[in-house]
Amino acid sequence: MAGRILPNEPTGASTAGTVPRPRETPPRSAAVSRLGDQPQQSPISDGFVTFKACASSKVAAAGLRHSRAPRTPLRVAVALSLAALTLSAAPAPDISTIPPDLTVPPVANGAPTPGKRVRQVHPDYAKTDVHHLVYLPTDWKPDGRYPVIVEYAGNGPYSNKFGDISTGEVEGSKLGYGISAGKGFIWVCLPYLNEAGTANVTRWWGDHPTYNPQPTIDYCLKTVPWICRKYGGDSKRVVLAGFSRGAIACNFIGLHDDSISALWRAFIPYSHYDGAKTHWPYPGDDRKSAAIRLRRLKGRPQFICHEGERPMSSQNLEHAKGFIKSTGIEGDFTYLPTGFRNHNDAWTLRPSPARDALRRWLKEKL
Repeated sequence: MAGRILPNEPTGASTAGTVPRPRETPPRSAAVSRLGDQPQQSPISDGFVTFKACASSKVAAAGLRHSRAPRTPLRVAVALSLAALTLSAAPAPDISTIPPDLTVPPVANGAPTPGKRVRQVHPDYAKTDVHHLVYLPTDWKPDGRYPVIVEYAGNGPYSNKFGDISTGEVEGSKLGYGISAGKGFIWVCLPYLNEAGTANVTRWWGDHPTYNPQPTIDYCLKTVPWICRKYGGDSKRVVLAGFSRGAIACNFIGLHDDSISALWRAFIPYSHYDGAKTHWPYPGDDRKSAAIRLRRLKGRPQFICHEGERPMSSQNLEHAKGFIKSTGIEGDFTYLPTGFRNHNDAWTLRPSPARDALRRWLKEKL
């Protein structure tokens, strides 16, 4: 893997971002950025305006349009737009500037109980070193039915100049807890397996140079239904999420064949996307193969998010959009930047408009 870029490397910035709402903006209105040929309407959350910039070589005059509020005088609208554009050029903040309001529970041994995150293994793998983690929500009851978030981790070991780290281990995953706040969802962190199916691996799946995903797929196919039966998981409301390598795995593993594809209700790939880039070391990273996998999505929703160096520009989100558009496959795709510069799933452990939007999206789709 010498000379290869792991998908835990922060590259590019995001296409949309959040900036404080200018004081003059009427509440609950819609904003439009006219940077290019196709202005796009953007939602406004309390205290924030979300803008989407169009990639175009032509730069037209910026303006605002309000959907429900009285029309703003043109000079005010232009001033607000210019102010928003100035703010959008500022660097995206570091997650360290926002105190977390959630702390992932430590990993423990023993039987799962509400609010406890435990190390576990499927019975068929009891004599191996394979393991996953399972968390039962604080409101869990034996006779209840709960949606499930299944999560795949990023590559590891990894670190960057911002202090972001990824161990590549199931113990390092955070997305599911940040999304659910530890309530209402069973959260499962699944491993990638080596070629022999006897141990977890922290880089990609399988072994170099073949990177065979089948042992990882087999473990998922056995473990997800088993956990649903054992702990009251709703098999019709299982969401697949992943960070970095895990974001690629949402499609590469999760849509690898018809059997595993049938497990999922929705998908949350954070930072990278299967087929958006093709320089990875495993076979099948090409766009033709990725398009075949994407066709198994069959209209199910995906929330595609990414960090960025600046709030309103992201090469990686553009790469994902461009790949999906090139396939001609239509679907329920939502794109949103995290609003932070960090390549780190800990962004979900602190309040932000992006986390709020993700939670609303998930509630709607389930």
